[in-house]
Amino acid sequence: MSQKTMTIIGWALSGLYGLFILGASVYPKLAGLPVADETMVALGWEASPILLIGMIELVCVVLYLFPVTSVLGAVLLMAVLGGAMATQIRAGTPLFSNVLFSIYLGLFMWGGLWLRSPALRALFPFARRT
Repeated sequence: MSQKTMTIIGWALSGLYGLFILGASVYPKLAGLPVADETMVALGWEASPILLIGMIELVCVVLYLFPVTSVLGAVLLMAVLGGAMATQIRAGTPLFSNVLFSIYLGLFMWGGLWLRSPALRALFPFARRT
């Protein structure tokens, strides 16, 4: 696959990831939608700082989408996803649909970044078997 093709696919994956997080997680929290509070309460977070969590997620996604700060944003987003996974484990939610969803998102996010970043591909190469 050519460098240009990998970069285009990487940006597409990164953009889809960003849109998903912004629409499914950040927007409901920042807009004060009842679903955000209801979800947090169902997971055991009574009186949670929903606005703060939404702002942290927004900053992390913005950092991820800018090439200069993309690796920092990805690392911070993995911290957020790790916290979400720990919450899902504590709440006793189903393994493959809820608990591991953070892993699925993380793989999608890092895959997009790996494809769009030659420096990251050089740092973590996939060896071809001959």
